[in-house]
Amino acid sequence: MKQMQMIEEFLFELRNQDIQLWLEGEQLHYSAPEGKLTPTLLAQLRERKEEVISFLHTAKQSVSQIKPIERNNSLPLSFAQQMMWFWHQLLPDNPLYNLLVSLQIEGLLNVTVLEQSLNEIIRRHENLRTCFPSVDGKPMQVISTVANINLSTVELPSSPEQTTQLKQLASTEAEKPFDLGQGPPLRVTLVRLSRETHILMLTMHHIIYDAWSIGILARELCTLYEAYSQGNPSPLSELPIQYADYAHWQRQKLTTEVLEKHLSYWRQKLAGASPISPLPTDRPRPQVQSFHGGLEKFQINQNLTQKLTQLSQESGATLFMTMLSAFFVLLYRYSGESDLIVGSGVANRNRVEIEPLIGMFTNVLALRSQCSDDSSFTEFLSQVKQTTQEAYKHQDLPFEKLVEELSPERNLS
Repeated sequence: MKQMQMIEEFLFELRNQDIQLWLEGEQLHYSAPEGKLTPTLLAQLRERKEEVISFLHTAKQSVSQIKPIERNNSLPLSFAQQMMWFWHQLLPDNPLYNLLVSLQIEGLLNVTVLEQSLNEIIRRHENLRTCFPSVDGKPMQVISTVANINLSTVELPSSPEQTTQLKQLASTEAEKPFDLGQGPPLRVTLVRLSRETHILMLTMHHIIYDAWSIGILARELCTLYEAYSQGNPSPLSELPIQYADYAHWQRQKLTTEVLEKHLSYWRQKLAGASPISPLPTDRPRPQVQSFHGGLEKFQINQNLTQKLTQLSQESGATLFMTMLSAFFVLLYRYSGESDLIVGSGVANRNRVEIEPLIGMFTNVLALRSQCSDDSSFTEFLSQVKQTTQEAYKHQDLPFEKLVEELSPERNLS
């Protein structure tokens, strides 16, 4: 029997895949990374369109708004930013949290208009012109009033080595460290491959962006470039708040009472967990972490995807919950350990005001499961579903605060 997901669960699934929904009047709009909004999800979104619009209207009216704060006071970092800043102090020359985004631009390019568009985005989003100096041993946000990007241009003429040269340039850009205390952690390079082919490279430190932010930046850049190319003003509405307002609100909201409510759940959920991964490895761990990890990508064929989607719907679960359950089972088979914890990133954009902001909002949830040979997969999926739903209710607790509270055994490897 097919079970209908609660609207909150459905929206959580979309958010956690960086699929953005927003209202303009009564019109529902969406933006999604390539391949994320599957035909099945799109069909569900269309089917539940009125329900989604109603939910977003209600959320906007019922939730207390984040208010802008004065800029003449000290501006604290958010909890996520503070952890990024801490790691930067430990490893100042390590590009661990650098990200390079490459946008390919086809057709005749007006560089002046491109630069104008980038500068408008930087003006709109204070976070892109913020540095993070230490004041009396504590990091603070310092926002520059200057919104001009230094757009450097590189010519890579057509040649057999062009692709190799482009990869080398991208690698050099990505590995160049930022000084968080001196200037905004953002660099922009325009690479000209031919008269009608350019690559726009944006290098940012994770302290000012998350995956959701990339979609916002790309969308605003396209909108602004099109408008300015036609001699029109920016069609984008001014942002009601900025990231610094959110950071202040987050620290005010997470009072001792609220923190304790969330911590109580996570203490109980993670009690007795082993701090060391039980997975067998094909080589010994290094004494000190090298950060030279790997990334494995693969595609699931359409037939299997449809079956997984059907199983999810029949179980009243999201596709994420089903895939997470399968991953837990895989880890169980490899390790022989029944008690497992998987860290899962969530967009954490659960407020209307912060959806259009470029900034670091992502949080990590520690999802724990107990596998058993006596359970069927559907029974195990039910357990994972419950665990995930509970975790979503307590996602406001920054992972950094959880680590600070639990003080797990540290290992440099």
